[in-house]
Amino acid sequence: MPRIILLTDFSEEYANNLLKGIIRYSKGREPWVLCKMPLSYRDLYEVEGVLEWALKWKADGIIAQFYNSDNVKIFKENKIAAIAQDFKQRFTDIPNITGAHHLAGKIGANYFIKKGFTNFAFYGFKGIVWSEERCDGFRDEITKQGFGANFSEYQNIESTDLWFYESAPLVEWLYNLPKPVAIMACDDNQGHHIIEICSQYGIKIPEEVAILGVDNDEIVCTLSEPTLSSIQQAVEKGGYETAVLMDEMIKNPHKKYEDVIVYPTNIVTRQSTDIFATEDHHISTVLKYIHQNSDRKLNVDDIVKIVPLSRRLLETRFRQVTGYSVYSYMLHLRIEKFAEKLIETDDSIIEIALEMGFFDYKNISRQFKTIMGCTPSEFRANQF
Repeated sequence: MPRIILLTDFSEEYANNLLKGIIRYSKGREPWVLCKMPLSYRDLYEVEGVLEWALKWKADGIIAQFYNSDNVKIFKENKIAAIAQDFKQRFTDIPNITGAHHLAGKIGANYFIKKGFTNFAFYGFKGIVWSEERCDGFRDEITKQGFGANFSEYQNIESTDLWFYESAPLVEWLYNLPKPVAIMACDDNQGHHIIEICSQYGIKIPEEVAILGVDNDEIVCTLSEPTLSSIQQAVEKGGYETAVLMDEMIKNPHKKYEDVIVYPTNIVTRQSTDIFATEDHHISTVLKYIHQNSDRKLNVDDIVKIVPLSRRLLETRFRQVTGYSVYSYMLHLRIEKFAEKLIETDDSIIEIALEMGFFDYKNISRQFKTIMGCTPSEFRANQF
């Protein structure tokens, strides 16, 4: 019966989703005994105190947010398997639960580019691997698409407390950014900070500043006003893979092991980015209507009725702004909503399809694969 210590911040949805994946792995096998140790114990007694308690408890393994100054080798020396949760920098002595952070930045950049933005910014931390790599991915894709000269970053924060931020320099930075601007924050908490500042100082969201976070922590994202859009990650699947790795490390402690990589999957659009950056008032009206009604089936004739344009002129101007026909844009948006429901609910694929007005299952499966790169069932399986 493996005995595993979990030393992490359980106030965050990321950690709880990791735990869900770990529990899912342990079901149907020899039950695991899990100890949820608060981070305050590490801060009070340091890593040596954590080891002392682990030895008394007869732990087989520990999954933890370690400081990079911690001597994590002492766990292996005492026959306790250790895995580090991505915190500030990756470890070389033990495996890490980390992420495809550069890819997340790239996804964020393409999301904003497709929305018509030409000004971009990133808000994050210096010296923290997941923030710096997300910034690199975001900036690299912006540059690749020809907007490198229109990029700004705010990464001057050096603090041991990731919740802390200084409002004065952040306000000045936000005021000086060319508008409208698309900002990717390194995580949801920092996205929430941007929204707070904008709300306090009269900067309009999303008209002047559109904001995207990472992790899709529902409490943080919906606490924000307006609500925060965010990049969803396959964290529960990462938790499952972490449990597989821990099991192998306990059985074969001398083997060299690779990191667990948590991949970004999709973007959950909320109010903070629910806009398309265009000066064409009629197309802006059409896009707003499409987004507000993305849960129901629309046709192009419905769209033509809401603006004083012929169908041909509407299609021409819509394609100039978005790069898509009206029908193609609506289909892409509805497939993205379909994907969100696959993750957020336990409803069957057919039930979700019928709810959203997709009545031909074979056709929706084909359309989903064309846009998302896999079938609905494969997409759902990849999350868990």
